Amino acid sequence: MTDQVMAAIDGSQFSEVVCDCAAWASQALKAPLTFLHVVDNHPQTAEADLSGNIGLGSREHLLEELASLDEQRAKLAQEQGRVMLAAAKERAIEAGVAEPMTRQRNGTLVETLSELENDIRLLVIGKRGETAHQASEHLGSNLERVVRTLHRPILMVLDTFKAPEKVMLAFDGSNTTRKGVEMLAKSPLFQGIPCHVVIVGAETGDNRSQLDWALKTLRDAGHEAEGAIRAGEVEEALHSYQQEHAIDMLVMGAYGHSRIRHLLVGSTTTAMLRGSQMPILLLR
Repeated sequence: MTDQVMAAIDGSQFSEVVCDCAAWASQALKAPLTFLHVVDNHPQTAEADLSGNIGLGSREHLLEELASLDEQRAKLAQEQGRVMLAAAKERAIEAGVAEPMTRQRNGTLVETLSELENDIRLLVIGKRGETAHQASEHLGSNLERVVRTLHRPILMVLDTFKAPEKVMLAFDGSNTTRKGVEMLAKSPLFQGIPCHVVIVGAETGDNRSQLDWALKTLRDAGHEAEGAIRAGEVEEALHSYQQEHAIDMLVMGAYGHSRIRHLLVGSTTTAMLRGSQMPILLLR
């Protein structure tokens, strides 16, 4: 089924928030909701291979036991996943989603999402997964790889979620962020929600013209819209604006042609996602 809201869940603290955010998005977009759980039978932190250290007499027997343990662990992981998917489905139904679906796959999350990409309208994912370090600013490696790989909008959630009341679009006049404005204007996801457009740069005629175009596009589509041009470092300027105006969701293009491009390519992508105090919708 195409055009689904897909929610990636695991055993992390973010899974309930992913459920709630995905249920909101599914209803706002009037799109089907699918919960996805991926069982990775080859985790990155693989156990040491002890086969070379086993004595001649017991080698075959112990290798069989190791294989049996691996099989049991895989079955347990699948069963845990089914329990999580059932709980997520029940939570979404309670939130008003009519017929949420569930899928369980074996493999890695990134490979699985790549295979399912044509079915995805919006991916909802937590800031980090269950195997990540729990430090508050730690960013899951899965999230970073997904952002780099998937060519679909990705909504990253933190450890709490409420339906946004104000959204902010980081805008630089590039083709990607202009498409972002047009997408924002047409999307039912933010219908009735005030939109703020922020350019980080100098107060030039070109920047003012770009901002005016963005605001007109949003207002013509029926949105309440306001904007600003702010000088300074991108991350700092956006955080400052967010706090001043009580913004509760940030929308950014994953690629652009300015300092915001540098923000979202390479290590600064990680810095923005890591330091964010609100959900971020990344547009591709």
